[in-house]
Amino acid sequence: MKRSIVLLVLVVSAMLAFVAVSAWRVPRRAAPTTMAAGDTAGSMASPADSALPLGGEAGMAAVRPSTLPAPRRDLAEIQRRLADGESGTYIREILLQRDDNNARWPDRQAEPLRVWIQPTSAFADFHPSYPVRAREAFERWMHAGVPVPYTFVVDSASCDIPVTWVDHFDIPISGRTRWVRDQHWWIVGSSIEVALHHQSGAALTPEAIYAITLHEIGHVLGLDHTQDEHSIMAARVRVSELSDLDEHTAQLIYSIPPGSVSKP
Repeated sequence: MKRSIVLLVLVVSAMLAFVAVSAWRVPRRAAPTTMAAGDTAGSMASPADSALPLGGEAGMAAVRPSTLPAPRRDLAEIQRRLADGESGTYIREILLQRDDNNARWPDRQAEPLRVWIQPTSAFADFHPSYPVRAREAFERWMHAGVPVPYTFVVDSASCDIPVTWVDHFDIPISGRTRWVRDQHWWIVGSSIEVALHHQSGAALTPEAIYAITLHEIGHVLGLDHTQDEHSIMAARVRVSELSDLDEHTAQLIYSIPPGSVSKP
């Protein structure tokens, strides 16, 4: 009798030990990871609701010597115009990023810049309204009081500023501008790329395309980023129109010659 009890106890103990070892070997599922609100990098929404990750590479400028004449420069007059006109602008932010140099196009009243906007694209979610909104962005800048008019051409080979579409960028931006300046800081060439999708894959709306293009045209004209969140030239755009600061800054840039504002 006692032997039977002992055998039963041994059998039960062995079974319990087997169950315990098996349970220990089963991989445990990790607890779900949570993300606090605001941790999603580069979130995308309409300009009125959230920040569009635009621009980001406005400083992508190359230097190419040109035959354009050197501008007429009077340092005292340049500094006087800056002092008189800088209120209500972010010109000092731009100059700080360029070692006190002003970059701008020559006056083009008699020879408008030729803009070619890619009329279609094979990328997914392309909408026919995108080129229309991009053109409207150029037309909006025409009314900003800057002596750089545009004309739209159908031949990309004859243009000064091509606007092309990309599916998305691999960094959290939705537009990219490259421009070329010469030895005098005259801008002599430029190009714009606009994404159809945010880095996350979300398609951009026609309203976003308009805001992106407005921002990139600002770079074409010689503007750089500002910390003012109410301006189209903020690094993360929260608006869909030019501000008074945008217009006044562009006007001031074109009221002085290119080159240094602190050295003869």
